[in-house]
Amino acid sequence: MAQVPQTFFDAVAVRTWCGLALETLGRAREEIDAINVYPVADGDTGTNLYLTVESAVAAVEAVFAGHAAGSGPEGPTLADAARAMAHGALIGARGNSGTILAQLLRGMAQVLADDEAADADGQGLRLALRHAADSARQAVAHPVEGTVLTVASAAADAADGAEGDCGKVARAAYEGARTALAATPGQLPVLERAGVVDAGGRGLVAVLGALVETFTGEMPRAVVAGAVSVPGARASGGVVSSAYIGPDEDLHARVESAAVGGPGECADSTAAADQDGPAFEVIYLLEAEDAAVGRLRERLDALGDSLVVVGGDGLWNVHVHVDDAGAAVEAGIEAGRPYRIRITHFGAGDVHTTGAERPPRERAQRAVVAVVPGEGLAGLYTEAGATTVLARPGEPPASGELVQAVRRAHAREVVLLPNDAELRHTAAAAAEQARTEGIRVALIPTRSAVQGIAALAVHEPERRFDEDVVSMTSAAGATRYAEVTVAERQSWTMAGICQAGDVLGLIDGDVAVIGADLAATAETVLDRMLAAGGEMVTLVLGDDAPEAIAEHLEGRVREGYLAVDTVVYRGGRQGALLLIGVE
Repeated sequence: MAQVPQTFFDAVAVRTWCGLALETLGRAREEIDAINVYPVADGDTGTNLYLTVESAVAAVEAVFAGHAAGSGPEGPTLADAARAMAHGALIGARGNSGTILAQLLRGMAQVLADDEAADADGQGLRLALRHAADSARQAVAHPVEGTVLTVASAAADAADGAEGDCGKVARAAYEGARTALAATPGQLPVLERAGVVDAGGRGLVAVLGALVETFTGEMPRAVVAGAVSVPGARASGGVVSSAYIGPDEDLHARVESAAVGGPGECADSTAAADQDGPAFEVIYLLEAEDAAVGRLRERLDALGDSLVVVGGDGLWNVHVHVDDAGAAVEAGIEAGRPYRIRITHFGAGDVHTTGAERPPRERAQRAVVAVVPGEGLAGLYTEAGATTVLARPGEPPASGELVQAVRRAHAREVVLLPNDAELRHTAAAAAEQARTEGIRVALIPTRSAVQGIAALAVHEPERRFDEDVVSMTSAAGATRYAEVTVAERQSWTMAGICQAGDVLGLIDGDVAVIGADLAATAETVLDRMLAAGGEMVTLVLGDDAPEAIAEHLEGRVREGYLAVDTVVYRGGRQGALLLIGVE
């Protein structure tokens, strides 16, 4: 369906573009995965780009939802939307291609949000595309031509020569990128051997196609096609002829052949795409100062290749291929605070590798996948046998991340615990996607991690699936939940008006108590919850909660409530100072 074109680049245009880019990458994801050769033939570039943009979409939608829930009539500004897009892509970036795309979006956002204007015109879009291409190139330790960096630079060059509004600039950028994409096999031998274009560049062309549709209402036809027209591998006299890869051809077989290469053929030494490359891909978010990140780049560059470090303002996304994954993580610890650490072994089937066949790993019969708000609870859930997805404050996981966790659980039957009311639709989308892949998924609508703990406590894999799900659902439903946190700003609540710095007690999602003292507020919340009865109290302390609060509440339960047990866990950086569950 054609979109209503946007005349200027404003907040609505950012939202529209992100949504269209996600749709376009969703259609092209398998195709892009299939032509993924460089820097590693792991067949996941399309998926990584999709997950990166999905995270950007979630962040932009959250900004619009926040303004809709406010009292003012105005929506978010261009700066609000652009910064949200960049931040969402940064925290959700996956793989080499996703990390570079995140930096491209960040580079655009830095220009679009620079002067806090309500919108940007064609000139603003030209500047944004140029800064995006330049900043992405600077983020890569050893830029290689014939990759997404080349395509981004060509798009910026073409935009520089365009006159007119955003639609004309976007179309020029798209056409420039498309021309550069077609030339990538002539720049990278591994692409030429496979007869494919660069997968990351192909993804960027799709994203730019969505930008054209945002401003013109029409999507370029080539982006929607189910196959890609790419230069042929070898033509007489060194002239590259045009070849068409149809949807029925075995692209994975061609990728495998190209990745291995023939005698005397060699790829660029900066990031070889053969089987002798580094064994692990390491990705993590990092909280660190700029100076520390400079030292980190040097250390990681010495450890491996495909190094990309993007971000700024204290938050970075680090991507590198290494043989010593531990050393890469240790380097991050020396620089600052790494988290959301993902380590993929290229040779162990952790990615969609296209190399030699390996005997498939036997699936477990049943598994539990849970979203948890802090590292401490992640450890607790893991010890109980669950596959976890960490959701840090303000960084909810996207549906694609939940689908990947379901796949990682490698089971025929999966019980999914979102542990957050706001993740209900995200978890439902992930469950539906997993079902299309032949996995039986039951979604238990847990709204707090303490409900998830109760469900996990009665989980018995030996029972029939339906019986197990009913038991876990009943345990979760019988658990009231609360959290104690600090108000960030003045606002209206169910309990009255709170001021910034007030201690809030939320019971079953609604503010029930407003106080000035943490211990007194937490005690009031606990008393209200136990007034209806209970047998077990679960306390989960955040990093900023004092140790004494647990002792105080345990004492309160012992003195005031007979036959009620208390268990205490450390949740880590979970956002709330305290989580309370009463079963």
